[in-house]
Amino acid sequence: MKKQILIVDDSALFRSVLTDIINSDPRMQVADLATNGVEALELLRKKKYDAVILDVHMPKMSGLQLLKEIRKNRIPVKVMMSSTDTSEGASVTLEALELGALDFIHKPKNALECRNDAFRKKMLHHIEVVAEGKPPVFESVHKIVDDHVTTAKVVDLVQKHPVHVSGTSIVAIAISTGGPRALHSVIPQLPAKLNAPVLIVQHMPKGFTRSLAERLNQMSEISVKEAEEGEELVKGQVYIARGGSHLNIKKCSSGKYTIHYTDQPAREGVKPSANYMYESLADCAFDNIVCAVMTGMGADGTEGIKHLKERWKAYVISQDKATSTVYGMPQSVAKAGLSDQVVPLSQIAQEIVIQVGVM
Repeated sequence: MKKQILIVDDSALFRSVLTDIINSDPRMQVADLATNGVEALELLRKKKYDAVILDVHMPKMSGLQLLKEIRKNRIPVKVMMSSTDTSEGASVTLEALELGALDFIHKPKNALECRNDAFRKKMLHHIEVVAEGKPPVFESVHKIVDDHVTTAKVVDLVQKHPVHVSGTSIVAIAISTGGPRALHSVIPQLPAKLNAPVLIVQHMPKGFTRSLAERLNQMSEISVKEAEEGEELVKGQVYIARGGSHLNIKKCSSGKYTIHYTDQPAREGVKPSANYMYESLADCAFDNIVCAVMTGMGADGTEGIKHLKERWKAYVISQDKATSTVYGMPQSVAKAGLSDQVVPLSQIAQEIVIQVGVM
């Protein structure tokens, strides 16, 4: 049966282009069209869809307002945002992801760009990922309280029972679809005095990763930033790979480790690719390497971790199926026999702390 798609956009041109693209794929079809959030909400209350493509700026009810109504009414729907690539657009898109959207795609400013084959393939791929993903679980008041208790328990663990691990350590996280919301459940739980630098490859375009880093930094004890070329790795710092470039780690003659970006082609269809990050760690000499592979489509990270484990005793934590928005990347690592632990999202931060300790 074909996947049923709802398009919500105030642009008649974009609705037409998207309809042509989606209906050209035999696996899916446009079931309904809406010109604003009000119309979409009425449809969502009556019908079920496999995926919704949602514009951000619309009259009567914007995309963000509709996401809030979906959350308020607990409508189990999988949403993909169509977003601009400006800094303002990045901030709004990240807010949409926090509200429950599963993924996003750049909306071309030029109608001709919408009709090229590259955009068509990219759009269909993103829709497929969202349609196969899990709708967000909207927490009750009690569930939100429980999440806060979980965070407090990790902090309490560190404060009352400090974990000390000898030697040099590093944490490297690979994550994709569903990543921003998942990172909100992990990074704020890490202590400021974590005994290791943390690297994150989140599949996002240039411009979005800086906004993601800023939002995570505001809500975390540990410091979070977008990684800069040539900067030295320090403990208790989270570095998010810049969108559109591959992040590598280099060892300097001084013995220090630094960030180095490369502009090689996309790998596994993504840029940045976690495979490059993990393979660069194989040329380093950390005493403890902790890899965490979380929600995301595809298999990015598997090949890199396999290469890394051939040289070092890396400890691999993979997110379980039940808590993954898309069980692709963590499943690939587990199926390859590379996972040392398979845990739910709520336990990842705690396991990282146990493996690397605090200063």
